[in-house]
Amino acid sequence: MPQITEFPERPYVGVRATITMTTFGVVGDRIAGVIAWLLDQGVAPAGAPFFRYREIDLPHDRLVVEAGVPVPSPVRPEGDLFTDTLPAGRYVTELHHGHPDGLAAALDRLLSWAAGEGLTWDLTEKDGVEHWGARLELYLTHPMEEPDLGNWDTELQLRLA
Repeated sequence: MPQITEFPERPYVGVRATITMTTFGVVGDRIAGVIAWLLDQGVAPAGAPFFRYREIDLPHDRLVVEAGVPVPSPVRPEGDLFTDTLPAGRYVTELHHGHPDGLAAALDRLLSWAAGEGLTWDLTEKDGVEHWGARLELYLTHPMEEPDLGNWDTELQLRLA
């Protein structure tokens, strides 16, 4: 069952890419490198890595997605890495246990629940493209500790307006 949770601002380091549903690895495969770079800088991640969906244009199969890693405080990025902050506020959260392929159905259930509750997202739409303030998938399971995708825990977090 979804819950509403208040979060403070959360700084992170990330990479951003414009992708399609079939080229998700372009951004997803960068998470390990971001974590390795942070560790080389002497900075331990301050939470689970995540995907942040900035723009979603499903009719044209175009997404602007970030792979991010929370940090305890902002750091000076290098190369194509950047720093940003997840905005403070109220988020609808939902834990998904299972293969990431099941996230679409989990998201549909979350969106339906929120609509039934009359909730409004931190979202604007322009020319059919959704622009999200904070729509996240946090990957809580370390793949080296649990290689079976069917046993992964992923938390959806969508910021309310």
